[in-house]
Amino acid sequence: MAAGSQFSSIDEYGFIRSKSFDLSGQEEFMKSYLRILSSRAQKWDKIVKRGYDKMERGIRLKRYIRKGIPSSHRRGVWMEISGAGKMKKEEPDLFSTMLNLPTNRVVLDQIVTDMPRTFPNNVNFDSTNPNSMQKPLLNVLTAFANSNPSIGYCQGLNYIAGLLLLATRDQDSSFWLLKALAEKILPDYYSPSMPGLTTDFKVLAEISRKDIPLLARHIDGLQMPWALICSKWFICLYAEVLPTETVLRVWDCLFAEGSKVLFRVALTILKIHEKEFLEKRDFADLIEEFKRFLNSQEVLNCHSFLEKVYQNSTSLTRSKLAKLRVEYGNQTRVEQLERDKRRREINN
Repeated sequence: MAAGSQFSSIDEYGFIRSKSFDLSGQEEFMKSYLRILSSRAQKWDKIVKRGYDKMERGIRLKRYIRKGIPSSHRRGVWMEISGAGKMKKEEPDLFSTMLNLPTNRVVLDQIVTDMPRTFPNNVNFDSTNPNSMQKPLLNVLTAFANSNPSIGYCQGLNYIAGLLLLATRDQDSSFWLLKALAEKILPDYYSPSMPGLTTDFKVLAEISRKDIPLLARHIDGLQMPWALICSKWFICLYAEVLPTETVLRVWDCLFAEGSKVLFRVALTILKIHEKEFLEKRDFADLIEEFKRFLNSQEVLNCHSFLEKVYQNSTSLTRSKLAKLRVEYGNQTRVEQLERDKRRREINN
């Protein structure tokens, strides 16, 4: 993150800041955060000096990742901790091979349709920009679709691939990181009918009823579907929800620790804004409040936000999450079978 970028109408990743953006609040945050970044970068230089594949795994590395990976090292560290680097070593030419294959026409049309919708408030994806990243984005998405025809393309992947490109500035790495996310870290999130995603909506609702019962009862009382709350959070991995630097800090942890991080972040958002959410007395106002927190100082300060993420969700263990996913995964499959049966009956 470059010093002085906080005074610009465009941030360091190319996003145009809204008129309501809190410049004074961001300036105050940046004074301390830039010092933190400088200190972290020096420590990371030592960790990766022998190569990203030589990083010593363990508690120390996890702690460093949670405190943030410097932008200069993100591509290399992400490739290593996500398993994408290992996948690439097994098929080093896969990206170029998949890119040169013909793409299913329906899938290609879906991708092309979403091109202008991808970060329209980012100058890097402006089609009139001679260095527009729309073509690299198209390349990553079509190569991915060709490499995984069972998924092909799903709305939401464009935002993930787009932010991967902004963070790595490399098509090949973005392709492999997208594969690691969609195929390893979040299986069944982007497959037809999205069973993994539907299951996790139910799991978040159940966890919330235990951890934040007052707010969960309020949401249920207003008959707001949990899928409406968190579908964008989980599908886009917060890329269209949180400030960019905060999203990248979340992704640092997601690549290292897996999908549990998505729940930790969701619970933190619900907890730190619980008072505001509880004050909303109807469906529409609650939806607007969920949108409003994007520009709140609590999420703009990515460092303190990530500290809260790990302070507020200590009870969420990997075994607990696995147990809930089995329970609600079975429920999701039964519901899908019932929907398929009704569809066949209607068609007959």
